[in-house]
Amino acid sequence: MKKVLLFTALAAALTASFANAGEKLVVAATPVPHAEILELIKPTLAKEGVDLQIKVFTDYVQPNVQVGEKRLDANYFQTLPYLNSFNQGKYKDDKSKYLVTVQGVHVEPFGGYSSKYKTLAELPDGATIAIPNEGSNSGRALILLQKAGLIELKDPKNAVATPKDIAKNPHNFKFKELESALLPRVLNEVDLDMINTNYALEAKLNPQKDALLIEGADSPYVNFLVAREDNKNSDAIQKLAKALTSPEVKAFIEKKYSGAVLPAF
Repeated sequence: MKKVLLFTALAAALTASFANAGEKLVVAATPVPHAEILELIKPTLAKEGVDLQIKVFTDYVQPNVQVGEKRLDANYFQTLPYLNSFNQGKYKDDKSKYLVTVQGVHVEPFGGYSSKYKTLAELPDGATIAIPNEGSNSGRALILLQKAGLIELKDPKNAVATPKDIAKNPHNFKFKELESALLPRVLNEVDLDMINTNYALEAKLNPQKDALLIEGADSPYVNFLVAREDNKNSDAIQKLAKALTSPEVKAFIEKKYSGAVLPAF
């Protein structure tokens, strides 16, 4: 009888353990602020039966590749223009493989930084400006430079513009195109460095204080939770989307990042 009771208790404990573990959901994210926000909501999701596992990346390519290959369930790091550029480049005309947005979460105002100058007016003719080499981020940087009156683009709204799309460059600026993650490393080597806010934060830069120019709160570059067409409506993904747009997350973003990251919900 004791053995039966012991077995029953063990079975109940194992059942409870599996129940508590919940459905595993593996999500890719860049370190700041995406992974930090995901860490915040892990306990909330655990209570709802979702075992959120965060896989941190420092590049913008593999998070999409691995979601597309079903090695990961979703990712949280990118804007819609970047996702569109990736889909069109990776899958070309096979729209059945396109990754899709699930929920917009926050905006990271893109900024330009300098270790040599304190204002844009100080930039000399022929100055070197570092920008991202990914299409959508390149366009984002160039559009911001255009709004500051430093250059003119052939198409002022071209979200994937590159230096080849510059119509007027009156100050003969030189452009150094680098992978986004590498931009903070060249801050001391260039005159102006156009850096994504997540990488600026990792480099201990304060966008609101250190940037010589920065996007406003009306920036259209919202960071999205992204998944596949076949799993975007799954229970676990929808619970994650809800948690990412909760009052708890909004308060966390506003307090922790002090304007460097803005809620988009």
